[in-house]
Amino acid sequence: MSYKLSRRQFAAITLAAACVTLPGATWAKVSDYANPHLLMEPEQLIDMVPATKGASSASETVGLVVVDVRPREQFDEGHIPGARHLDPNAVVARHSPVDGTLLSVPELEKRLSDLGIAADRRIVFYDDRGGFHAARMFWLMEYLGHRNVAILNGGWSGWRAADGPVSKDEASFQPAKFQAALSPRRHASAEDVLGHRHEPYSVLIDVRPPKMYDEGHIPWAINVPWAKNLGEDGRFLDAESLLVHFAAFGIKPKSNVVMHCQNGLASAHSYVALRLLGFPRVRVYHRSWAEWGKDPSLPKAAS
Repeated sequence: MSYKLSRRQFAAITLAAACVTLPGATWAKVSDYANPHLLMEPEQLIDMVPATKGASSASETVGLVVVDVRPREQFDEGHIPGARHLDPNAVVARHSPVDGTLLSVPELEKRLSDLGIAADRRIVFYDDRGGFHAARMFWLMEYLGHRNVAILNGGWSGWRAADGPVSKDEASFQPAKFQAALSPRRHASAEDVLGHRHEPYSVLIDVRPPKMYDEGHIPWAINVPWAKNLGEDGRFLDAESLLVHFAAFGIKPKSNVVMHCQNGLASAHSYVALRLLGFPRVRVYHRSWAEWGKDPSLPKAAS
């Protein structure tokens, strides 16, 4: 397959190639993603995170906040030095009729402020589920208007495979002031999904496993399981492989994409994949099938 690089992609590759020759920058890898900065490679992060105590203050000096979104017991067993813990469901409302509903914006602002997240920080999320929970946080941060955010490629498994240092120390840090500036172009409601159906180049993606899709889905949604974004090593596929994967379902850069899953987690993973590729129109229907499937007024189909 021939693949023509855009100016942005060429510039990114040139910069990455140059970084390889710089002292202390042996982590750099040539990437043909349109937005390679949305992934953090373990080798890169290893060079940025000290292996000793004081990692939190050192990372704050360079404006970096690493957030571990694994369950607490896994975090306590060992984590990236200086990482701050966030429960995988800390951003979800506990008492909502729709599973996976997010906290209110003021509640999210407080939760993120308490983590020391502010506008001038680069935020890197990681988990150990192929980026499943990290991706939701990535999407959420972009929806809340924070642009400097990334996912650790390969997550905790990738970190260990790269011989990254491990700590059991609790990082100390100061709270910050996070203020949201919502980006509506990243979010879709049920009404948006209905109206999106007949828009030019519109595509609705259901990223759930085929069995769940077959049991019930939005009639015009196509099933593109989120797990196909990853290789066997748990890392995102390279750009060409991702492009081929999505193109097989008629999803191309000109597409106007809305995606959903069961409760807003898995859809964010495919959101990240398309953002890596530089797709300009990508939104997440966060309330997803948890909302749609319960509403008798909304159309449904089964395979």
